[in-house]
Amino acid sequence: MNKIVKLRGFYLFLGLAGGSFGSYLSVLLKHNGLTVGQIGMLMATGTLIAIFTQPVWGMISDRYNQPRLVLILSVAVPAVLATFYLSQYFIVLLLAYTFSTIFSSTQAPIADSYAISAAKQAGTTYGSIRLMLSFGAAVGAYFGGLYVANIAVSTVWLPYLVLNLAAAMIAFTLPKHAEENHVMSTSFSQGVKQLLKSRIFLAFLAASFLVNQTMTAFGTYFVIAFQSAGGSMAYAGIALFLASFTNVPSMFFASKVIRKLGRERTLLIAAVIYVFRWGIQVAFPYPGVMIGIQVLHGVSFGFFYIAAVEYVSSITSSEIQATGQSVFNMVFSGIAGIVGNLLNGFLLDQGGAFAMNLSCAISSGLGALLLVYVARSAKAKMQLASPAGELSA
Repeated sequence: MNKIVKLRGFYLFLGLAGGSFGSYLSVLLKHNGLTVGQIGMLMATGTLIAIFTQPVWGMISDRYNQPRLVLILSVAVPAVLATFYLSQYFIVLLLAYTFSTIFSSTQAPIADSYAISAAKQAGTTYGSIRLMLSFGAAVGAYFGGLYVANIAVSTVWLPYLVLNLAAAMIAFTLPKHAEENHVMSTSFSQGVKQLLKSRIFLAFLAASFLVNQTMTAFGTYFVIAFQSAGGSMAYAGIALFLASFTNVPSMFFASKVIRKLGRERTLLIAAVIYVFRWGIQVAFPYPGVMIGIQVLHGVSFGFFYIAAVEYVSSITSSEIQATGQSVFNMVFSGIAGIVGNLLNGFLLDQGGAFAMNLSCAISSGLGALLLVYVARSAKAKMQLASPAGELSA
């Protein structure tokens, strides 16, 4: 079994675990007695603490070339900590979520860095590997909805534990070292300075934040908002399945779209679709519309994420690949997750789904405007990358 197949298997089980648990975590926490505001505070606090540890993982992976060890820990530790979600005490749930996030937050940057390297070596595309995560998330979300509806939300952590341990076992079979990763010759602080000295890159990060903070309205609060609109738990699973499954063809064809339009234009198109996606839910806040609109998830999140990861990879040197992906994920998932969970939780609690969806439409619209600047600057003399692919001033 070659490395590409193993990586696809790792992403598959990672998706199955996340899809069957992540979208229903807010329902579990609500079942345990937490309010929507407390859920947002718990997730924001946990992410805030984890965000400061995420760059350390990138530094360790780059300096010591140990992506396999990091990947194993990123799934095995959250799997074990899942048992603590049985508790009804806020402090226990907060600690469990925080420590889980400290480890799981490194999955995306380290796995993506590893997958990009492996894809280049095998002559395939990163998207053809990453799509297995979306496929797994789709299947996991659908069966997670059936599990919650027909068995019990209080034990939804159990399949998460089993599936994450399966992912850890696959990660253990991967090569100990990523052959195309080099020992880091640039310090972490120097690498960050190298990344952040470009105004265009900063605009890209700001756009990524504005666009992806809206995804907490989907990832964290969709099931609650769907129920408030009159939707059932079983149909929520169908909506989540539809959203994740549309990522599969989107990520498969993403590289072809990027080659034709460029990374910057692909990012802009995806951001505009985000605006359209949230705007429709503002105008038509009905369960049927909330299900149908998920067909846009693939061409919004799927295109945006693949283009963003490849964008970061293209402007960072080989010595700071994982560090570069960590900086991106600090903003894209970390800071956006903190602000999004707090803001969207507050809006949902105080103004309902309408206020939350309207805010998401405005936020993604602002992100699209920043990406117009990024796309136009890509044609200007001041480029983010030199001919050698290194980040320039």
